[in-house]
Formats: sequence, structure tokens, C-alpha cells
Amino acid sequence: MDWKQERKGLDRAQAAPAVPPTDAAVAIGLEPLRAAKRRWPAILGAGLTVLMVIGLGRELFGGGLDDLTGAVPTSPLFYLFFVALYFSLPVADYLIFRRLWGVPPAGLAATIKKRIANEVLFSYSGEAYFYAWARANATVVAAPFGAVKDVSILSAVAGNAMTLLLMALSVPLGHELLPQAMRDTAAGSAVVLVAMSLPFLIFSRRVFSLPRPELWWIFNAHVVRLVAGTVFIALAWHFALPEVPVAMWLFLAAGRLLVSRLPLVPNKDLLFANFAIVIIGQDQALSELMAFTAALTLVVHVVLIAAFGLHHLATRGRAL
Repeated sequence: MDWKQERKGLDRAQAAPAVPPTDAAVAIGLEPLRAAKRRWPAILGAGLTVLMVIGLGRELFGGGLDDLTGAVPTSPLFYLFFVALYFSLPVADYLIFRRLWGVPPAGLAATIKKRIANEVLFSYSGEAYFYAWARANATVVAAPFGAVKDVSILSAVAGNAMTLLLMALSVPLGHELLPQAMRDTAAGSAVVLVAMSLPFLIFSRRVFSLPRPELWWIFNAHVVRLVAGTVFIALAWHFALPEVPVAMWLFLAAGRLLVSRLPLVPNKDLLFANFAIVIIGQDQALSELMAFTAALTLVVHVVLIAAFGLHHLATRGRAL
């Protein structure tokens, strides 16, 4: 065989299509590593979903629904603004990632699960779930880590900026309502918030991956979402207890946002409850309303997770 025949044989061998692994090879663990690596986002997403179900079950069986038996708001507008409040965060996230990636409507379910995971499991578990979802949907985005990271950081920076703004506006008005120790804690918290945000601003070119116009758009979207959420919860509370003026509820909702983001406050729920009772004065009715709102949020979590599970089973059944 001369060199030309050898060359033709080599070319035919290189051009031959790769033989897919047989069932026997897969069964004994010889499936290509690349295929196994492609499955890890789906495995991570499924694992976090299972943890969400476990966390919701623990909340339910731990008495999370006991507060639903108390005073129940009768105004439909309470539930309307509660729904608007609940979906303000996932809808904002969906709009952000739709702008960045062109995410299809199915991405809204992923952002809802992102919110549930962050509340039921632990901080940033929702970001881990959404990152896994984005990796599993490779047709949507090829490299999602940078965008997920930037959106999460800007969400925290926007929250810190809103907190500092609310502190600057509320301290001159309500500093006499707080004891000296609490004022010192608030001042220390402000310093911590500034210290947490400054590195991202100083080293923004190294920290962020997205273009600067996109970063500003995302930051503004988070600010709008925070303001809208504050207005929605204030209106919901107003229609639950209409004898309290809307302006007072807006002030209280701003205080809720402020207290929720203070890093050095050990018992934020207790602090906010005491602050609200001092401002409004209806301690029992207010306590029941806060407890009912928290229990209703848990109910919505459970209903949505169950709906997503049933939809997945139905879709999988049709595919089979």
C-alpha cells in the first residue's frame, strides 16, 4: 500500500462519525464524562427543589398556619395588593433576565422558585437554583454566572442604598421614639452598610461582568421594585385596618424595609413589632395582621410549589 492509499484510509477514519455509547457501556458507567457534566445543573436544581418542599413541610407542620385562624381581612383589596407584593420580586427578576437573555415565559416560574428558596432555605440558595436552571437551559444562555452574580450584587446594593436613604429621612423624624442603645445600633448598622457596598463601587470594573448601561438599568429596576413593594404592603395593610391612614402605613412599611436590612439588629421581627405598636397603637390587631401576612405568604409558597410539581408531572407524562 503506497502513501496515497494510507492517506485515504486515514481521512476516511477521521471522517467517520463517532459511535454513540451502547446501553451496556452506559450501564457499567462508561458514559462519556461530558454528558455526565451536562446533567449537574438539573441535578442541583432538583435537589434544591426537594429541599424547598422539605422546608415548606417543616414550616407547615411547625405551626406556620396557626396564624390563619386569627383575624382574617375581609377586603378583597388586601389580597389584591398582597398578590402584587408577592410577585413584585420574581416579576422584577424575570424582566431583568428577559432583558439580558430573552428568557421565555417559563423563566418566571424559575424566578418564583428563586424567591421561595431564599425564604424557605437560606440566603442565596435561590440564586444557586436559578443559576442551575439557567445552565440546564443552555439554549437560553451560554454563560449565566456573570449575569446572575451582577444581578444579585446590585440587588443588595440597591437595598443598602434604600436603607441608608430611609435612615436619613426617618432618623430626624423618629429618633425620639428609639432608646439610645437602638440609635447607636442603627448608626453602627449604617456604617456596616456603607462598608459592604463601597468595595463593589470602587472595584466595579473588576467585580461586574455586564456593560455599565445594563448595570444601571438593573440597579434602577431593583430600586423600583423595592419602592413598589413598600407601597403594596402599605396599601394591603391599610385595607386590612382601614382606620389607620395610608400615610401612617407607608411610614411603617418604610420602617419594615429599614429594619429588615439592618445588619447589627439581633431580633428584627421584635424590633419592628415594637416600632409598629408605638406608631399605630393597636397592638393586638397589628400583631394578628403581621402574623396573618406571614402565614398567607407560606400558603402561597406551598400552592405554587405544588402547582409547579403537578405541571412538571403532566408535561413529563405527555412527553412519554
